[in-house]
Amino acid sequence: MKILLIASHGQVGFQLQRSLACLGEVIATNRTSLDLTDVDKVMDFIRQLKPDLIVNAGAYTAVDKAETEQALAHQVNAIAPGVLANLAKELDIPLIHYSTDYVFDGHKVGAWNEQDKPAPLNYYGQSKLEGEQAVSDTGCKYLIFRVSWVYDRRGKNFVNTMLRLAKEKDELNIVDDQVGAPTWSRHIADATAQIILQSKLIPDFWERHSGIFHMSAAGKTSWKEFADKIFELAAHEGMKIPVVHAIPTSAYPTKAERLLNSCMDNSKLVNTFGVQLPDWQLSLQWVMRTDERSN
Repeated sequence: MKILLIASHGQVGFQLQRSLACLGEVIATNRTSLDLTDVDKVMDFIRQLKPDLIVNAGAYTAVDKAETEQALAHQVNAIAPGVLANLAKELDIPLIHYSTDYVFDGHKVGAWNEQDKPAPLNYYGQSKLEGEQAVSDTGCKYLIFRVSWVYDRRGKNFVNTMLRLAKEKDELNIVDDQVGAPTWSRHIADATAQIILQSKLIPDFWERHSGIFHMSAAGKTSWKEFADKIFELAAHEGMKIPVVHAIPTSAYPTKAERLLNSCMDNSKLVNTFGVQLPDWQLSLQWVMRTDERSN
């Protein structure tokens, strides 16, 4: 199997390189070798490569900057997925694409499921929702995985930000009224690989299962509780930890409005593929005890 992995430089893409390696030949591209804003180049590259599967880990993820860089966010998050899906349809190959909890408004009591109506609060969420719709509208064989609160020991994310701030500050104010499920990028990649393996073994897999699935860690927490857990584990390694104060979202204004409830129901993923991501606390312990930056 020849797998085209787009955006191998990101948190999920980096882990996908390792997770997909056992499934076949992985052709990994980054922003330099395959710029998703250059539609003609993308089309030419994929037509010449003729992969058996496209895995798109590329996204514009700067949530606040998306409010002022809407054209770029739209090109990467909305236009590019549609281009990839059209190519998948043309070549009769499947596409795997990643979306986000930000397609919802965060007002629901309880976890979001795939039948809940999206209603993004900000432009990032809107652009990702348009990308989902662009993929499904082509009629190609596809899986869209909605992920949430993604982190790794590489890149820009909440875990690394907290560890950096712990070295710089004695006290931190962290939002405590937004809840979700912190999800390690390695587990997203491993779950993706398990599902691709199933697609190789099960007849009519793509015809039966194409659609949207929620893929996040088990359990839920707030940003403040997440920070507390990070610092608890860091303290075991001898790191100086700051005092953490809980604040409401209203005390931490941002350009892009945030969801109060990002929790997603993963039942469809579990019932369809038998794949369930570990609890967020267990995942965080694994991450903090291994130096992912060197792996």
